[in-house]
Amino acid sequence: MAYCWAHARRKLKEVFDRDGSEIAAEGLRRIAEFYKVEAEIRGMRPGQRLSARQTRTAPLVAAFGEWLQEQRLRVSAKSRLGEKLAYIHYHWDGLQTFLRDGRVEIDSNGVENLIRPIALNRKNALFAGHDEGGKAWGRIASLIETAKINGVEPFAYLKATLEAIADGHPKSRIDELLPWNFNPSS
Repeated sequence: MAYCWAHARRKLKEVFDRDGSEIAAEGLRRIAEFYKVEAEIRGMRPGQRLSARQTRTAPLVAAFGEWLQEQRLRVSAKSRLGEKLAYIHYHWDGLQTFLRDGRVEIDSNGVENLIRPIALNRKNALFAGHDEGGKAWGRIASLIETAKINGVEPFAYLKATLEAIADGHPKSRIDELLPWNFNPSS
């Protein structure tokens, strides 16, 4: 299971913004070094990313882990900062997953950004008038966002798909009508 460094960072940022904690500030500086390496290796093949991470990021993460343990001994576990440090400690193994697999991202921001419109549309569908209207809205919104994620123009996709259904496209071949299988010329 891979955990998200953006979430771990956010825990320290909350404490820093509220209390101005120098310990939280140091944690933020250390995490920023991981992201600096990630920015430099973004777009590389997984093997290249893994190699760079093992060489450059793994020592930074190991040092962060030592620092984390030192701070957990210094700070009350019941304090706001202590709770945030405990959160990071609790997820420590999962936070290191990106160091063992070049396909894994350092955080889940990319995925969250992709699914945010789907989740927002689902939430908006709650106010569609009645349950069936909300379900229908949710289905259409999901198809539209899935089309976008797959680089398909939503209106063209929906128009062609509805026309295919109206023209008697067989139910047994419904998978052909999914957004990732859409071919605008067909």
